[in-house]
Parts: sequence; structure tokens; C-alpha cells
Amino acid sequence: MTKRILYLLTVTAVTITCVAQQPLTPEKLWQIGRVGAIGLSKDQQYMLYSVNQPNVAENKGVNTIYAVNIATGQVIQPGNEYSNMITDPQLSPDGKYRISAKDVKLVNVEGKEFYPDLPKSNVKIYDQLNYRHWDTWEDGAYSHVFLTTVADNTTKDIMPGEKYDCPQKPFGSEEDYIFSPDSKKIIYVSKKKYGTAYAVSTNTDLYEYTIATGATRNLTENNKGYDVNPAFNKNGTLAWLQMKRDGFEADKQDIIIMLNNMPVNLTGANDAIHVNTFKWSNDGKKIYFTAPQDGTNTLFEVVVPATIQQKPVIKKLAQGNYDINDIVGEAEGKLFVIRTDMNRATEIYTVNINNGQLTALTHVNDDFYKGIATSKVEKRFVKTTDNKNMLVWVIYPPDFDPSKKYPTLLYCQGGPQSPLTQFYSFRWNFQLMAANGYIVVAPCRRGMPGFGTKWNEDISKAHGGQAINDYLSAIDAVSKEPYVDKNRLGCIGASYGGYSVFMLAGVHKNRFKTFISHDGIFDMRSMYGSTEEVFFVDWDYGGPYWDKTNKVAQHSYEKYSPSNYVQNWNTPMLIFQGEKDYRVPPEQAFQAFQVLQLKGIKSKMVYLPEENHWVTRAQNALVWQRQFYEWLKETL
Repeated sequence: MTKRILYLLTVTAVTITCVAQQPLTPEKLWQIGRVGAIGLSKDQQYMLYSVNQPNVAENKGVNTIYAVNIATGQVIQPGNEYSNMITDPQLSPDGKYRISAKDVKLVNVEGKEFYPDLPKSNVKIYDQLNYRHWDTWEDGAYSHVFLTTVADNTTKDIMPGEKYDCPQKPFGSEEDYIFSPDSKKIIYVSKKKYGTAYAVSTNTDLYEYTIATGATRNLTENNKGYDVNPAFNKNGTLAWLQMKRDGFEADKQDIIIMLNNMPVNLTGANDAIHVNTFKWSNDGKKIYFTAPQDGTNTLFEVVVPATIQQKPVIKKLAQGNYDINDIVGEAEGKLFVIRTDMNRATEIYTVNINNGQLTALTHVNDDFYKGIATSKVEKRFVKTTDNKNMLVWVIYPPDFDPSKKYPTLLYCQGGPQSPLTQFYSFRWNFQLMAANGYIVVAPCRRGMPGFGTKWNEDISKAHGGQAINDYLSAIDAVSKEPYVDKNRLGCIGASYGGYSVFMLAGVHKNRFKTFISHDGIFDMRSMYGSTEEVFFVDWDYGGPYWDKTNKVAQHSYEKYSPSNYVQNWNTPMLIFQGEKDYRVPPEQAFQAFQVLQLKGIKSKMVYLPEENHWVTRAQNALVWQRQFYEWLKETL
């Protein structure tokens, strides 16, 4: 009798668990708390973090600050007093100075600024490029660093009259300007180029400002690519991230330190390492860093050499089917990191430095995920047309049954040179796609860091070349599985992924039954003529389309522009486009939609007037998701 009761209780518990675990939906996706790390408290007893809780009805998020005791796991809400718990990076170590950033108006742009007698005019006037960037029109104001003396509250602009920005726009932050440990200097990041010269270059440098004299010098003048993310160790050694080549935004990124007044590259000798983020160890003897490798963002350490002749020693600290996206701090033999995977949004974890063991520190979304069915995520390798082994992620529906057949989506990653790792997106969410009954095929095609420099760079000047073949190799290989319905294949993607959709629509030879493109490049000539960061198209296309002597560029525009293949378009397509996307301007979507309509192909355009290259507002995002899945249901 006891055994029978125990059996019934066990069956009931399993049944309740199965019922409780429901597939993820767009509405549920917008119930997830967005976790952001703030940092360790001064006494290293607490980790402070924020949780942005979406409020769909109000179309915004509510941000709350928490602190978790790193020894006990107890969570408290410090309220507005949290700022007293952490070190203020804008206050000098000796407490005498404070740095901040604010905009300074230096250039007239508005019609009424040129003609004060026409105050109601609504006109913008430009005589150089960089008239808009990312999602904002240039207004003639430049972000400058200001130094304030705490004792008398006097403030001075350390970049007076300079038509350059610090922090860098559009994504710069307080990390772009820091004090030296002795409080005598400020290191700041700036691309000191103006107008058209700014738009065609990536030559961002580190500048050293001496507080006592007001003198400024360029620390990285000899390097022509990016120099960003300066950080000192406790002994005053400066480290930063560097790319070598001007104009190449996806060049190999390495950690550089200043050793005996000489820049030393700590990661350059390892071809597979393209550094994302880094953090000095507390003792200043090592640097912890993250880099994509074999399809995940991996945690490493490098021992800092004592001399220029000594070789840096790099060791992998942690790697699994998860991403470590950032390093927050170090305490008591542990690192505090940001972790995601394709089934879980961001949480803060600790990593045991000695053995690499990960332990969750925050549990913001644990209760939510208890009720959500997870997807099986498989890592497999596929042979490409040039006989290379390509890593492909395959994500299965939560209730996957290999005896059934499933519609399958080929996911095309953006970038183009962005790694496809264990990320958790609130738009291109693989768990959500799988929960709607689709198998997702996500290939790490040519043009992704983490597989060596050549693999990463093979996409440059060949956007529609081997990378497109890689996509087809991936979907063809997975389609051989008996559970894939070959008659129900779809293709989706954004940015370069949106370009890939447009390109594949002309060359797929009826493999796909439907397409979805978001902010994709349709015509390379008009893209060159309207995008704002001209250095990108100069590098990736090979140069301007009008230079008939440039055979590389002419080949790109002729062979790799999707607009040259529209005669083959014959498949339904949904197009998403943000109006404030100046990276891939709206005219790209307009042209593609017009072709589809005039050719009589089933098509739809979802235009988002408030959005840029992404979708950031809750209700807009839900419209996006609903349209996405309604289209797939209708066409696939």
C-alpha cells in the first residue's frame, strides 16, 4: 500500500511539473528581469546589481538596485544609498578631483543659428559628413571631459574648443575617461577627427592629460586603429584594447600594456583570441579577459610579463555551453562574471579561479524559468563547400520528438563579424523560436571571431561569397535529418543577417519557403551612399562604387549586391525596418519591399518609426514578435 501511494505521488508530482513548464511566449519573454552588474562594494562584502523589470502597459522598464551578500546570498535593497557602498570612478583616488562629461555646443547646425531673424525655421545645414550617427542627427554639440576641484568646486574643460567627443558616440561611457592611481593624470579616449575624416576612420586614441600642467599627449599615436578601454592596475600599469588597422572595425582586438614606456601586446601571438572585455586582477599581476572561442564567450587569464622580452602566459579559466560576457570584479579567490546561455537570460555568477567552477550568485529569474520548458541545444560540425569544419548550433523544440517532422529556420547572424555564441536575445530568441515548434539552425559561418583570423576576415570584401555558401551547407546538412521537414524551411536574420536573407532569396534555388529580414542591406551602392560610418563600407566593400579602377570594389558591387539577383526572387518575405536606423538606412527596406510588391510576391513591411537598428520599446517589441510568428505560421 505504501509503495502504491508513493508511486501515485511520484506520478502526480511529475505530471504537475510537466504541466507547470510551459513554452516561452513573446508576452512571457517580456516578464524577464534584465540583470545588470554594478560592482563590488568597497568592503567586498556585497555585489551590487540592477534589475530592469519591463512594464509593457507603461511601455518602459522599472529599474531597481539590489545588493547580494557574497558570503550568505542574502539580498537587500540599499535604495539611494547604494552609491555610498561602491567606489566612485569619477572621484580621483586622493579625493581632490572629480571628472564628468557634458556636451559643449561648438558648431552651428540649425537654420535659426545661422539666421536669428528666422527663429521658427526648422532646418539643418551641413557642409561635411557625419551629419548623423547611429540614430541621432548631428546637433553641433560635442561631449567633453570636465575636471572639478572638490575643495572649491572650480571646473575646467580639458578639451577646450575641440570638435571631438569623449565619451565616444554612440556607445561610449564613463569607462572612456579615468584617473591614474596617483591622481595626477587623466586618460581619456577620443577619435580626434572632424567631419568627413571622422566618418571614414576608426583611429581612436588614448590621451594623457596632466592635471598640474594642463598638457595633453597622445599615448597611442603610432597605432592607426582603435585604442579603447583604458584601465590601470594598482601599481599604475596601463592596459587597453587595440586594433591595428584604420577603417577595419572588426580587426583582431588585443590587450596592450605599457611596460617600461613601451606598448606590449599580451594576446597578439594567439591567432584565435579576439578579446571582448578584460579586468585587472586585484594584485595587478594578471589580467582576466573574455574572448569568443569555438562558439562560446570564454574566460581566460594572462600573466603579465615582468620584462618586454618575457612571453605572456595565457590560460583558459572556464568554458562550457554558456557565455561569460563580462568580468565585474574579484574577491576571495573568485571572479564575479555575467553569464548567459540560449535558455537563460543574464545572471551574475562567481567563478572559482583555481578550478573554474561556476556558481550562481543572483537568482532574479529562477522562479520564472521553473515554469518555462527549456530547449535542447546541440553543437555539431558541418563540412563547408571548401572542406572546412564549421560549428553549427541546433536548437530543438522543448517537446522534441525525433519521430516527427518539424519546420526549420536557418538563422543568419548579424555583424557581419560578430560571434554566434550562447547569447540570450530579447528579439532573436532561440528558446522562443523553438517553443513555437521550430528547429533553429545557427551556423558560425565565415566572418566570426573565435575560429582564427583568416576565418574571421574571409567575409571582408566578399559579403556574398563563402559566408552564403556556409549558410547553405548548414541548412543542407541538418535537412538530411529525418525530423526536418524539407518542404518547410525558413530563413531569418537582421543587419548582415538581413542582408544574407536578401542575398539568399536570389540564390537559394527554392530551398526556402519563407524569408524574414530585419534592417538588411539590399543594394550596396545606395548603402555606400547613405550609411554614416563610411569606414565600414570602404573596408568591407573594398571602396566606393564609382572607382572603376578598383577591381576589388567593382567585383563586390557586381557580385555581392542582393539587388542584382532580384530577378530570381520568388518566395514570400517579411521585412522589418527602423526609421532611426542610420547604419542601414530605411531606403534599403523600401527598395526590397517595392521589388517584392511589383513582382507580385507575397510580402509585408513592418516599419518602426521610433526604433533604430534594434527594437527597444516593449510594445513595439511585442508587435515585432507577434508579426514574426504570425508570418511564419501563415507562410511556413
